Amino acid sequence: MRTAYSVETVRAAERELMARLPEGALMQRAAAGLAAACADVLGRVYGSRVVLLVGSGDNGGDALHAGARLARRGAGVSAVLLAPERAHAGGLAALRRAGGRAVGTDGATALVERADLVVDGIVGIGGTGGLRPDAVPLADAAERSRAAVVAVDLPSGVEADSGEVRGRALRADLTVTFGTHKPGLLIDPAREYAGTVRLVDIGLTLPEEPELEALQHADVARLLPVPAAESDKYRRGVVGIAAGSARYPGAAVLAVAGALRGGAGAVRYVGPAGQAVIARFPETLVSDRGPKHAGRVQAWVVGPGAGDDAATVAEVLAADVPVLIDADGLRLAEPSAVRGRRAPTLMTPHAGEAAALLGVEREEVEGGRLSAVRELAARYGATVLLKGSTTLVAGAGAGAGAGAGAGAGAGPGSGAGGGRWVVRVNPTGTAWLATAGSGDVLSGLGGSLLAAGLSAVDAGSVAGYLHGLAGRFAADGAPVGARDVAEGIAGAWRSVVRG
Repeated sequence: MRTAYSVETVRAAERELMARLPEGALMQRAAAGLAAACADVLGRVYGSRVVLLVGSGDNGGDALHAGARLARRGAGVSAVLLAPERAHAGGLAALRRAGGRAVGTDGATALVERADLVVDGIVGIGGTGGLRPDAVPLADAAERSRAAVVAVDLPSGVEADSGEVRGRALRADLTVTFGTHKPGLLIDPAREYAGTVRLVDIGLTLPEEPELEALQHADVARLLPVPAAESDKYRRGVVGIAAGSARYPGAAVLAVAGALRGGAGAVRYVGPAGQAVIARFPETLVSDRGPKHAGRVQAWVVGPGAGDDAATVAEVLAADVPVLIDADGLRLAEPSAVRGRRAPTLMTPHAGEAAALLGVEREEVEGGRLSAVRELAARYGATVLLKGSTTLVAGAGAGAGAGAGAGAGAGPGSGAGGGRWVVRVNPTGTAWLATAGSGDVLSGLGGSLLAAGLSAVDAGSVAGYLHGLAGRFAADGAPVGARDVAEGIAGAWRSVVRG
């Protein structure tokens, strides 16, 4: 599992470590890792032209010390000092001893444009807002040039704790981050500025509970429901799908498609699209008598293509089993009915739906995805999967590795299996998943995992992970349809299990 920690936590860990190390030793560790990464990017260090963009913080010191190491290997290293009077004195002295030079910002854009490598040490992890005006021409020159850009710890102009970009930021090809990932390196829009991220271990001791988690294959494999020898279709879990309408029968078909591939033993469908569902998936148990008379289920999915059927949404929310709410269900659900539920609830909005629920503009959600998913989870007392370029899952949960059955016995409004507050970012997926019906497949998959016994946080996380992989495999660099994504889930599942 990859983890990310807040600026405050990282700084506390750094202070604790520095108290036990000789002065300057921690910066030298960071500089050594940074210099090694820069050398890998350059390929041939001797004779290369390296420009350091140096601000007043420790990131500037890291850049200067790394530059000194590159200069000793024969690179021509120039440091552009944005605040000469506040540049790191030890790093500057080391650079000059190694044969590097320091210059001011006048005329520095031409220097940047001729560089083979630009090292962004302008702003540290505590920076807020975009780049200051004097740094913008340098960022423009770096992006115009053919130089590779390596960011120190975090691209300058992005916000470490939130992933927000509130102004001009410098886009990197590689970000070398120290000790741990920062949330902004994993969450859009900041993530797209980071390029490839390389983590350098500098010996920090960090708390067990991170700010953000990103599951990997091994974590997901531990959570996947696996039938035992004595399992039958009912012991494996039955998921109910209340979806579709006369106008949107396809939503029901796609939600059922996702559910059938999600690990539950059986799928019950309730709604007006029964004929379309049974024609495509004859193994589905179809009813037209409403959720209360559908038969026993261990979880419900409600909302995809539901139109204005508020009565069915309310009936499902009254059930004492886990419920996944998507699409029209999010619009039709009474907030008090969601907050008052005793069983886990998983909401799966995209940015537009999240904005409507929060009463803000869509751009505000897209620009501040982490704060939006947290606010929704807190406001509704539910687990929330916020879909988009970065899919986030937030709620109270037992955490990765809890295994099937973690959702049992949740308290009022918990939305998951109790325990600590969890925020997860999904590392899989492809932009080709932005296609009609893809979210319906995700809903069915997530509901099936709920029925199989996963907590709401784990079900949302695993569903997002498998759905992203399935989309990536199905697309393979070309356009993909929602049905293709559903058919790719089995391959994604096998890929996770096989590691």
